[in-house]
Amino acid sequence: MKKPIVYFLCTGNPCRSQMTKGWARHLGGDKIEVYSAGVEAHGLNPRAVAIMKEAGVAAR
Repeated sequence: MKKPIVYFLCTGNPCRSQMTKGWARHLGGDKIEVYSAGVEAHGLNPRAVAIMKEAGVAAR
Protein backbone atom coordinates (compact mmCIF):
# COMPACT_ATOMS: atom_id res chain seq x y z
CA MET A 1 0.00 0.00 0.00
CA LYS A 2 1.29 3.45 -0.90
CA LYS A 3 1.94 5.90 1.95
CA PRO A 4 -0.35 8.93 2.13
CA ILE A 5 1.40 12.21 1.39
CA VAL A 6 0.63 15.13 3.70
CA TYR A 7 1.57 18.76 2.99
CA PHE A 8 1.49 21.53 5.59
CA LEU A 9 1.46 24.98 4.02
CA CYS A 10 1.76 28.46 5.47
CA THR A 11 2.64 31.83 4.02
CA GLY A 12 6.26 32.02 5.14
CA ASN A 13 7.14 28.52 6.40
CA PRO A 14 9.33 29.90 9.20
CA CYS A 15 7.79 27.99 12.08
CA ARG A 16 4.21 26.63 12.18
CA SER A 17 4.33 24.23 9.25
CA GLN A 18 7.82 23.07 10.22
CA MET A 19 6.65 22.22 13.74
CA THR A 20 3.53 20.51 12.41
CA LYS A 21 5.67 18.53 9.98
CA GLY A 22 7.92 17.41 12.87
CA TRP A 23 4.95 16.32 14.97
CA ALA A 24 3.36 14.49 12.04
CA ARG A 25 6.59 12.58 11.37
CA HIS A 26 6.98 11.87 15.08
CA LEU A 27 3.42 10.57 15.49
CA GLY A 28 2.99 8.98 12.05
CA GLY A 29 6.38 7.33 11.85
CA ASP A 30 7.01 5.68 8.53
CA LYS A 31 3.28 5.38 7.78
CA ILE A 32 3.05 8.82 6.12
CA GLU A 33 5.22 11.02 3.93
CA VAL A 34 5.24 14.60 5.23
CA TYR A 35 6.29 17.91 3.67
CA SER A 36 6.05 21.55 4.68
CA ALA A 37 6.15 24.56 2.41
CA GLY A 38 5.43 28.25 2.18
CA VAL A 39 5.39 31.13 -0.24
CA GLU A 40 8.80 32.29 1.05
CA ALA A 41 11.65 30.10 2.28
CA HIS A 42 13.16 31.15 5.61
CA GLY A 43 15.02 28.04 6.76
CA LEU A 44 14.50 26.42 10.14
CA ASN A 45 13.47 28.74 12.94
CA PRO A 46 15.95 28.25 15.83
CA ARG A 47 13.20 28.76 18.43
CA ALA A 48 11.01 26.12 16.79
CA VAL A 49 13.95 23.70 16.73
CA ALA A 50 14.64 24.32 20.44
CA ILE A 51 11.01 23.79 21.46
CA MET A 52 10.69 20.64 19.37
CA LYS A 53 13.94 19.31 20.85
CA GLU A 54 12.56 19.86 24.36
CA ALA A 55 9.55 17.75 23.37
CA GLY A 56 11.76 15.04 21.84
CA VAL A 57 10.62 15.77 18.28
CA ALA A 58 12.96 16.50 15.36
CA ALA A 59 12.02 19.64 13.39
CA ARG A 60 13.62 19.04 10.01
